[in-house]
Amino acid sequence: MTLSQKQIMDIIEKPSLHRLDNDNTVATYIGKTNEFAYGLLSVRPERFFWIRYNSDAEQKVIEKYTVVRGELEVEYNGSTFVLQEGDSFDASQYPELVSLYSEAGTDLLLEMTPDIYETNFREKEIIQRDASAIAKVDGYTFKHCARIKDYSTELWKKLSQPIERARSLVWGAYFHDIGKLAVPLEILNKEGKLTPTEWETMKAHTTIGAEMMRNHELTWLRDSAFIVEHHHERFDGKGYPNGLKGEEIPLEAAIVSVVDSFDAMTTDRVYRKALSMNEAIQEIVRGRGTQFNPKVVDAFLKLLHDQQFKWK
Repeated sequence: MTLSQKQIMDIIEKPSLHRLDNDNTVATYIGKTNEFAYGLLSVRPERFFWIRYNSDAEQKVIEKYTVVRGELEVEYNGSTFVLQEGDSFDASQYPELVSLYSEAGTDLLLEMTPDIYETNFREKEIIQRDASAIAKVDGYTFKHCARIKDYSTELWKKLSQPIERARSLVWGAYFHDIGKLAVPLEILNKEGKLTPTEWETMKAHTTIGAEMMRNHELTWLRDSAFIVEHHHERFDGKGYPNGLKGEEIPLEAAIVSVVDSFDAMTTDRVYRKALSMNEAIQEIVRGRGTQFNPKVVDAFLKLLHDQQFKWK
């Protein structure tokens, strides 16, 4: 299937019931033949997205991306290359997690095995529904969760962790604060110090969120519940809800803990202004080995350095 520039613009600009719109990309379902399902993936300017090829499927999955407008920076196993208009990317050739970045915005034609694509699209619609519920309650938490997902994913790669566990990490990071849906807004948005009772209510978002995840209609999403439950544990054992210590804390939760803290420090909150990048880095370093897993801190600082300390 070849799309003209006019057809691309029509798809981008025309409202569609088959469109998934999130902070990084807009995915539009176009249609299918017996062999392929087609979609248009529009990557927003200055945004990442990731490809995890479904190599564990019973059949060989077709997953091909062709740049139809703009260009895309691809990072894989430490090497970087650029795709320009007309270039294609066959995901089946890349068994590990792939990072893709668009500086000015990029449109990609996606060709995929039909049943796999349609299943993925339906599942992402459910995820988008839940994300929208969070956004309606607390817009800050929604945007915060999107950033935590992105940087946790990059940190997972930096630590050379298995791709088989990447999906749990990605969505556990994204929904790490889903339990805040059960926290009253007057507590979430309180400008002053929380009372002991309010603090206990706030801390309960970890266990409430984990329970929500364990009962989610998407069975594979239930595997991320442990990240939601443990992302406020501390390396020295003084965290909550279970007081886990050191290596007892799952690496996925330890990653979210560092990224979550850094993002919270570098963004404005109702109760305080954002810290500078350097101030936040100093706080992360100060918490190395007490609040945070040392190897996660080291990898995170390397990630910031590699990205020239830009928090995208």
